[in-house]
Amino acid sequence: MNSLFSHGQDQHGSPVQPGSPAQPGPPELVPVIETVVVPGTVAHAFAGFTDHTHLWWPLEEHGAYGGGSYVEFEENLILETADDGRTSIWGTLDDWQPPLSFHATWHPGSTALWSTELRVVFRAVEGGAEVKVLHEGWEGAEDPAATRAGYVAAWPLILARYSRFMGSAG
Repeated sequence: MNSLFSHGQDQHGSPVQPGSPAQPGPPELVPVIETVVVPGTVAHAFAGFTDHTHLWWPLEEHGAYGGGSYVEFEENLILETADDGRTSIWGTLDDWQPPLSFHATWHPGSTALWSTELRVVFRAVEGGAEVKVLHEGWEGAEDPAATRAGYVAAWPLILARYSRFMGSAG
């Protein structure tokens, strides 16, 4: 048995020294990071992402209520509203820094009990604004590996819709 004050061991049984880098989590649970560059200013990109989400988010494939619903950032929530008035909370905003970034718990189609973490960062680059999605916290999902795998496939498609909405040529 290890002493309370002895050094821990990594996954291969080797000692981990104080001050050494933390061991990464399982490879299937590393953050998903996707980036697009859209024309215009950072403020324009932020507004397109947060104020006009209902115009570009692919609700048919990635919504709780399908294509007839409406998604919006309202107060400190990200909400989807069905055409019959039902609502689904997708996440709670806990760090709102317009036009530079936001951070939210993220659980579309689920409950806050099974939340992941979403940060979206906007910065000026040559040719427009870079929009970077950092999605992590998979251990908070009901099925971490499957949830991550779903977003590995989904984020490129979602950001492609956003990019086209913002006027990107590709």
